[in-house]
Amino acid sequence: MKIHFYKYEGAGNDFIIIDNRDSNIHLTLSQINFLCQRHFGIGSDGLMFFNNSEKEDFAMEFYNPDGSGGMMCGNGGRCIVRFAKDIKAIQSNKVSFLAPDGKHTAEIIDQENVCLKMKDVEKVYEYDDGYYLNTGTSHFVKKVKNVNDVDVFKEGKKLRWDSRFEKYNGCNVNFYTEKKENELLIRTFERGVEGETLACGTGIVATAIAYITDKKFNEGNYEIVVKTQHNELKVCVKKELNKFSQVYLIGPAKKVYQADIEI
Repeated sequence: MKIHFYKYEGAGNDFIIIDNRDSNIHLTLSQINFLCQRHFGIGSDGLMFFNNSEKEDFAMEFYNPDGSGGMMCGNGGRCIVRFAKDIKAIQSNKVSFLAPDGKHTAEIIDQENVCLKMKDVEKVYEYDDGYYLNTGTSHFVKKVKNVNDVDVFKEGKKLRWDSRFEKYNGCNVNFYTEKKENELLIRTFERGVEGETLACGTGIVATAIAYITDKKFNEGNYEIVVKTQHNELKVCVKKELNKFSQVYLIGPAKKVYQADIEI
């Protein structure tokens, strides 16, 4: 079977996107593994199907390299919005789409950046060593003295499988350092990839919310700058009494290339 695919990246988080509006492409777990494998396949941090939706502009179907799905991907969400505009599936710069965690809206700001509205967060669980929350997928956030000194693979893998998070099938793990007020440095171990990625959108949002919680900021609107290894993203969020709402992730999303592959 020959498949035409597109490669996109958001802050170094890279994705395979397949236009499946005809619903004629069905991949097995082993085929997803192969396509995402960097040495023998295309190589990516995830794979997305661009599907039709009856009520929204399109539907996003996301898979990790290990074939697991059912969760939101923030960088992937921005990339698939850019993809939709590139292939002229949408005409407006404003879009609504279905993702594994429900409906999202987004706006293409310019040639580089996309603003993606994320789900509200109603519960942030505090532990002695950090915070657990769900921003479309499960995340644990830990503050460290210097994020560049952390062995992300070793420490991330340990926390990813921590017994506290077994009921969530483990979680992603984010390490951050406060560079200055409202400006953070971050590194992330992603489940499904089972290693460090250059960026994680839902992790960036989770870290910004954990930071606001940890600093005990008052209710109000906040803009947190989060710096990955290669890019700078922004999280805009409103802290309310019992939840975080109006959550937006703003950052780059662009096409890398397109090609065919035989599987």
